[in-house]
Amino acid sequence: MAWFLGLGIGGIAVLALALIFDGLLEGLFGGVLGGLDGLLSLPVIAGFLSMFGFAGAIVSGGTGLGAAAAVGVGLAAGTAAGAATWRLSRALMRDRTDSAPRREDLVGTAGSVVTAIPADGYGEVLVRLAGHPVKLAARSAAPVARGAEIWVEASLTSTSVAVRPVER
Repeated sequence: MAWFLGLGIGGIAVLALALIFDGLLEGLFGGVLGGLDGLLSLPVIAGFLSMFGFAGAIVSGGTGLGAAAAVGVGLAAGTAAGAATWRLSRALMRDRTDSAPRREDLVGTAGSVVTAIPADGYGEVLVRLAGHPVKLAARSAAPVARGAEIWVEASLTSTSVAVRPVER
């Protein structure tokens, strides 16, 4: 039983190492074991060792079946935990986020004037970019009063836009 507990605790230690040395085995053996695609990653090994050790300890200490049964149950539980860890890590690695918004994404957005825009200078507008409010400097061909609804026609720089008032 002590061996099984040692393997279970060793699996927890490997998991701690996986958090510190993320991707170490994949980097070392990437060329040799390239077809395994993460099967020998530290989290998978940690999941296998922990379940093998703790399941074996439970069978060994809780039943009188002996070491062979404990090894068999431990192998089955460890394989299931390793496979689940591998599938979960693959699913998490394939999860992609949206691309970061660019200044060109401002064109065509609606907003409102925060600081009045004079005909020959800059004012300020508030628009929503990717769901977030963004305050920008704004120019307009005609003066636009504070609180007016605007439409972004062009992105001049990363912090300024050309706008036109929305007529209703």
